Amino acid sequence: MMSSNYTPLDNQNVTGSVPAAADSSGHVTVKFTESNLQTFPPTAAQGKISGGSGPPRDADDTFSKTATGSDDTQQSGWFQTFSIAAYKPYFDVDTSDVVERIIDSLFPFRGSFTEKIAEQPDLYGPFWICTTLIFVAASIGTFVTYLSHKLQNKEWDYDINLVTWSAGLFYGYVTIVPVCLYLILKYFSAPSGLVQLFCLYGYSLFVFIPALCLSVIPLPIVRWVVAGVAGFMSATFVALNLRNHIKSAGERWFLIVVGIFLLQLALALVLKLYLFTVTV
Repeated sequence: MMSSNYTPLDNQNVTGSVPAAADSSGHVTVKFTESNLQTFPPTAAQGKISGGSGPPRDADDTFSKTATGSDDTQQSGWFQTFSIAAYKPYFDVDTSDVVERIIDSLFPFRGSFTEKIAEQPDLYGPFWICTTLIFVAASIGTFVTYLSHKLQNKEWDYDINLVTWSAGLFYGYVTIVPVCLYLILKYFSAPSGLVQLFCLYGYSLFVFIPALCLSVIPLPIVRWVVAGVAGFMSATFVALNLRNHIKSAGERWFLIVVGIFLLQLALALVLKLYLFTVTV
């Protein structure tokens, strides 16, 4: 009844997001587009910010990335050597595994140690064996020297160089010797895993821990016997475990095994002359 008060709108002049359409009777019908107000967040992109509640495309998403993903994508080749994640699998061992491998090192004639560590060598045991050897050698050597001086009523001075010398000896031996052997075996076309060699040589030094403890006995003949037995067991353990593998190096495999055996005996001799011998 009040239709005469409305002015018809021309469809061509209507702008904006609300389209206008006129029906046959001359009235204007306003049609609203379907809205997403019923759902949150909206599913369709609105305005310059795409993805609803997501950040703008030019936003810095550095902190939204996981550390693992960024390391895996950025580090490759030799750069993995300097990452902690590269060495994590070699320290992922249980106490039972370490104890079992230590027990195997005390039975050198089995020769099955390399087969057990072929799939999962570890550096946890060798690291702590060398670290324990350093402190045991320094403490036992200091105690034996102190006791010997007191029994003879002589003045005693603590030798701080004993710790640094022991650290250089054990860490250096268990690092340099396996690397050299790795290069030699690779030259003779009988390559072996470098980590496996680190593991083998690390566990081969465990026998020197009880040997150093027995060096407190104030009898030179006993110290020679203890050092000799420990050196023989350690050398036999390394040589027999590498013998089957080195046989593929050709006719010179025997010389390589003998060299490994003698080098391990030389280590025992150095320990005897420096740690098992008391100078007053």
